[in-house]
Amino acid sequence: MKRIVVTAIIIATSATLAGAQPAKGPYEPGLGEFMTVIQLRHAKLWFAGKNNNWDLAAYEIDEIKEGLEDAARLHSTFDGVPVSEMIKTIIDPRIERLEKAIDGKSSSQFVAAFDELTDGCNSCHAGASKPFIRIQRPTVPPLTNQNFAPLK
Repeated sequence: MKRIVVTAIIIATSATLAGAQPAKGPYEPGLGEFMTVIQLRHAKLWFAGKNNNWDLAAYEIDEIKEGLEDAARLHSTFDGVPVSEMIKTIIDPRIERLEKAIDGKSSSQFVAAFDELTDGCNSCHAGASKPFIRIQRPTVPPLTNQNFAPLK
Protein backbone atom coordinates (compact mmCIF):
# COMPACT_ATOMS: atom_id res chain seq x y z
CA MET A 1 0.00 0.00 0.00
CA LYS A 2 2.84 2.37 0.91
CA ARG A 3 4.49 1.66 -2.48
CA ILE A 4 1.26 2.58 -4.34
CA VAL A 5 0.97 5.89 -2.47
CA VAL A 6 4.64 6.79 -3.14
CA THR A 7 4.24 5.89 -6.83
CA ALA A 8 1.08 7.99 -7.08
CA ILE A 9 2.86 10.98 -5.48
CA ILE A 10 5.82 10.63 -7.88
CA ILE A 11 3.51 10.43 -10.91
CA ALA A 12 1.43 13.41 -9.74
CA THR A 13 4.53 15.50 -9.03
CA SER A 14 6.09 14.61 -12.39
CA ALA A 15 2.90 15.50 -14.23
CA THR A 16 2.66 18.82 -12.39
CA LEU A 17 6.29 19.71 -13.10
CA ALA A 18 6.00 18.70 -16.74
CA GLY A 19 2.90 20.83 -17.15
CA ALA A 20 4.51 23.83 -15.44
CA GLN A 21 7.37 24.07 -17.92
CA PRO A 22 6.65 25.91 -21.15
CA ALA A 23 6.88 23.89 -24.33
CA LYS A 24 9.89 24.88 -26.38
CA GLY A 25 9.62 25.11 -30.13
CA PRO A 26 12.45 24.77 -32.60
CA TYR A 27 15.33 27.19 -32.18
CA GLU A 28 15.12 30.27 -34.38
CA PRO A 29 18.25 32.42 -34.52
CA GLY A 30 17.83 36.11 -33.97
CA LEU A 31 18.71 38.61 -36.67
CA GLY A 32 22.03 39.33 -34.91
CA GLU A 33 23.03 35.66 -35.09
CA PHE A 34 22.33 35.60 -38.82
CA MET A 35 24.33 38.78 -39.37
CA THR A 36 27.30 37.49 -37.37
CA VAL A 37 27.51 34.35 -39.50
CA ILE A 38 27.10 36.41 -42.68
CA GLN A 39 29.89 38.71 -41.51
CA LEU A 40 32.19 35.70 -41.05
CA ARG A 41 31.31 34.44 -44.53
CA HIS A 42 31.87 37.96 -45.92
CA ALA A 43 35.43 37.84 -44.56
CA LYS A 44 36.01 34.34 -45.92
CA LEU A 45 34.66 35.49 -49.28
CA TRP A 46 37.22 38.29 -49.38
CA PHE A 47 40.16 35.97 -48.83
CA ALA A 48 38.84 33.40 -51.29
CA GLY A 49 38.56 36.08 -53.97
CA LYS A 50 41.90 37.67 -53.15
CA ASN A 51 43.51 34.24 -53.59
CA ASN A 52 41.61 33.56 -56.85
CA ASN A 53 39.95 30.57 -55.23
CA TRP A 54 36.81 30.97 -57.31
CA ASP A 55 35.25 27.70 -56.16
CA LEU A 56 35.48 28.77 -52.52
CA ALA A 57 34.29 32.30 -53.39
CA ALA A 58 31.24 30.85 -55.17
CA TYR A 59 30.55 28.63 -52.17
CA GLU A 60 30.80 31.53 -49.70
CA ILE A 61 28.56 33.84 -51.72
CA ASP A 62 25.99 31.04 -51.96
CA GLU A 63 26.15 30.60 -48.17
CA ILE A 64 25.71 34.35 -47.71
CA LYS A 65 22.63 34.24 -49.94
CA GLU A 66 21.16 31.34 -47.95
CA GLY A 67 21.75 33.15 -44.67
CA LEU A 68 20.11 36.31 -45.99
CA GLU A 69 17.15 34.33 -47.31
CA ASP A 70 16.66 32.72 -43.89
CA ALA A 71 17.07 36.06 -42.12
CA ALA A 72 14.50 37.67 -44.43
CA ARG A 73 12.08 34.77 -43.93
CA LEU A 74 12.32 34.72 -40.14
CA HIS A 75 12.77 38.45 -39.61
CA SER A 76 11.06 40.12 -42.57
CA THR A 77 10.49 43.14 -40.36
CA PHE A 78 12.57 43.76 -37.26
CA ASP A 79 11.94 46.65 -34.87
CA GLY A 80 9.96 48.35 -37.65
CA VAL A 81 12.79 47.92 -40.18
CA PRO A 82 11.78 46.21 -43.45
CA VAL A 83 14.68 43.73 -43.43
CA SER A 84 13.34 41.56 -46.24
CA GLU A 85 12.75 44.55 -48.51
CA MET A 86 16.19 46.04 -47.77
CA ILE A 87 17.89 42.76 -48.63
CA LYS A 88 15.88 42.50 -51.85
CA THR A 89 16.53 46.06 -53.04
CA ILE A 90 19.98 46.86 -51.67
CA ILE A 91 21.87 43.60 -51.21
CA ASP A 92 20.54 41.19 -53.85
CA PRO A 93 21.62 43.28 -56.90
CA ARG A 94 25.11 43.64 -55.43
CA ILE A 95 25.32 39.91 -54.83
CA GLU A 96 24.39 39.34 -58.48
CA ARG A 97 27.29 41.56 -59.60
CA LEU A 98 29.62 39.70 -57.27
CA GLU A 99 28.46 36.36 -58.64
CA LYS A 100 29.19 37.57 -62.19
CA ALA A 101 32.69 38.62 -61.15
CA ILE A 102 33.27 35.23 -59.53
CA ASP A 103 31.86 33.34 -62.53
CA GLY A 104 34.12 35.40 -64.80
CA LYS A 105 37.10 34.81 -62.49
CA SER A 106 37.90 38.50 -62.64
CA SER A 107 39.96 39.79 -59.74
CA SER A 108 39.36 43.45 -60.58
CA GLN A 109 35.59 42.98 -60.92
CA PHE A 110 35.57 40.91 -57.74
CA VAL A 111 37.23 43.69 -55.72
CA ALA A 112 34.83 46.32 -57.06
CA ALA A 113 31.75 44.13 -56.51
CA PHE A 114 32.93 43.10 -53.04
CA ASP A 115 33.32 46.75 -52.07
CA GLU A 116 29.83 47.48 -53.46
CA LEU A 117 28.40 44.65 -51.38
CA THR A 118 30.19 45.96 -48.30
CA ASP A 119 28.79 49.45 -48.95
CA GLY A 120 25.36 47.86 -49.28
CA CYS A 121 25.74 46.19 -45.89
CA ASN A 122 26.61 49.53 -44.36
CA SER A 123 23.65 51.21 -46.11
CA CYS A 124 21.31 48.62 -44.60
CA HIS A 125 22.80 49.10 -41.15
CA ALA A 126 22.41 52.88 -41.44
CA GLY A 127 18.84 52.47 -42.69
CA ALA A 128 18.11 50.25 -39.69
CA SER A 129 19.35 52.98 -37.30
CA LYS A 130 22.50 50.97 -36.61
CA PRO A 131 25.14 53.12 -38.37
CA PHE A 132 27.65 52.11 -35.71
CA ILE A 133 27.79 48.63 -37.32
CA ARG A 134 30.30 49.30 -40.10
CA ILE A 135 31.61 46.47 -42.23
CA GLN A 136 34.90 46.71 -44.12
CA ARG A 137 37.38 44.60 -46.01
CA PRO A 138 39.04 42.24 -43.55
CA THR A 139 42.76 42.69 -43.02
CA VAL A 140 43.58 39.22 -41.68
CA PRO A 141 41.85 35.89 -42.28
CA PRO A 142 39.11 35.26 -39.74
CA LEU A 143 40.25 31.67 -39.33
CA THR A 144 43.79 30.45 -39.08
CA ASN A 145 42.88 26.85 -39.79
CA GLN A 146 41.57 27.39 -43.32
CA ASN A 147 43.73 27.63 -46.40
CA PHE A 148 42.23 30.12 -48.84
CA ALA A 149 44.51 29.23 -51.76
CA PRO A 150 42.91 27.25 -54.59
CA LEU A 151 43.78 23.60 -55.09
CA LYS A 152 46.55 23.05 -57.61
